[in-house]
Amino acid sequence: MAFRKPPDGGWGWVIVVVSFFTQFLCYGSPLAVGVLYLEWLDAFGEGKGKTAWVGSLANGIGLLASPVCSICVSSFGARPVAIFSGFMVAGGLMMSSFAPNIYFLYVSYGIVVGLGCGLLYTATVTITCQYFDKRRGLALGLISTGSSVGLFIYAALQRELIELYGLDGCLLIVGALSLNILACGSLMRPLESSSSPPPEKTCVDKVPDQYFVYHEKEKTVEENISILEKGYIDEKCVNNMPDCKQDSILSKNVLSSININEKDTYKKKVVEQTNFCKQLAKRKWQLYLTYWKETMVLFKNKVFSALFVAILLFDIGGFPPSLLMEDVARSADISEDDYYMPLISIIGIMTTVGKLVLGILADFKWVNTLYLYVTTLLMTGVALFAIPFAKSYLTLAMLSGILGFLTGNWSIFPYVTTKTVGIEKLTHAYGILMFFAGLGNSLGPPIVGWFYDWTQEYNTAFYFSGFCVLLGGFLLLLAALPCWNACTNQSSKLPPNTYSYKVASNA
Repeated sequence: MAFRKPPDGGWGWVIVVVSFFTQFLCYGSPLAVGVLYLEWLDAFGEGKGKTAWVGSLANGIGLLASPVCSICVSSFGARPVAIFSGFMVAGGLMMSSFAPNIYFLYVSYGIVVGLGCGLLYTATVTITCQYFDKRRGLALGLISTGSSVGLFIYAALQRELIELYGLDGCLLIVGALSLNILACGSLMRPLESSSSPPPEKTCVDKVPDQYFVYHEKEKTVEENISILEKGYIDEKCVNNMPDCKQDSILSKNVLSSININEKDTYKKKVVEQTNFCKQLAKRKWQLYLTYWKETMVLFKNKVFSALFVAILLFDIGGFPPSLLMEDVARSADISEDDYYMPLISIIGIMTTVGKLVLGILADFKWVNTLYLYVTTLLMTGVALFAIPFAKSYLTLAMLSGILGFLTGNWSIFPYVTTKTVGIEKLTHAYGILMFFAGLGNSLGPPIVGWFYDWTQEYNTAFYFSGFCVLLGGFLLLLAALPCWNACTNQSSKLPPNTYSYKVASNA
């Protein structure tokens, strides 16, 4: 399929708007799952660690399955994947309203909704990149704020719906709202080249069907010949009865010679196809070996290895507050009358601000994005250490705002990855890092919940979270020191005959 040059405008701005609302609708409930988390604790009476798996799966499974999501979008296109995923998200939310136990929620909310969100994220990013080149950064920044705005609005919306209609009614209404993703997906018109002429048919394709012996591919050579022989004899018998017997003998002699030639041709084709399959399998195997060699080359880069550890530890320690902050406030015996705004809503709106501010800072030439990212990690660790000392709504709200702002460092993470490995290796490196980010998202909240189940308080849990984030930040800072620059610049080059990333970087 041929694509036109990205127009950097026109229908592309419609794509930006529908992608923004797609991320708003699909990520609103999973990111604001902390409100539902409290209700599930009361409804099923399970431990905090076991219940936290629902929200962690919903947010982590999409990142874990990012390679599968990319293959689906590449194979079927952004529009069909977005429409199909809209049914997944809406269906998963509606099924969750009928959940008889926490294990049902693992599948309906954690896996179905989470996988649908991952597919939608990949579809929106892919279609936006196709429509934008010069303004791609701006377009991606605008659509990425959709999830943060969704977190801000859905936190208050789900709480209000629970008070009015209960937990089951809330999930049904939120699932119905998610059906609007279908309308957004239908507007994701692929950027096809309408003016390009259709490919010319080969000489074989131009031959009419009646001249082919293999007109029905399902039949063997012998079956086709027998059908042709029967039809030829029947026709001659009807038209000229006296010559029927003589023509029958003649036709058998002619068709027997055709049979021999066709069998030889058939055997030759089988040999050619067998050799082709062997060469294709050998080439695929070489590509897999090259992929693993490139992966080993990446991990020889000290900064990339430290970045891999840092993103894993950051998501283990930094993601739980967005899920558990409401329960932290309830555990601190803060009255609901003191609530001016849900803490999760504060995290959501400040994440939006953080993405924009940190993204603008990263564009300045005098700002080292790697050190800026390390600074956000260290500040996040300090803020997590301060949560056990917060005993009022005001202090928890301030810490929620700080954590939300620092979580906006997701907007500069692609810059950091590019600076670390280079643009040619970005696709490979970013896929690996996102997989481990999803692993951290999936493990973080249950670990914090298990700490509470063991100690019956959140202090130890957030000390552990803060330690994880600080450890990742210090390791990345140590690897990024100037004394390692010589080693980084002399890192091994890609193996020969490698071309996959040049294609990916131009997408």
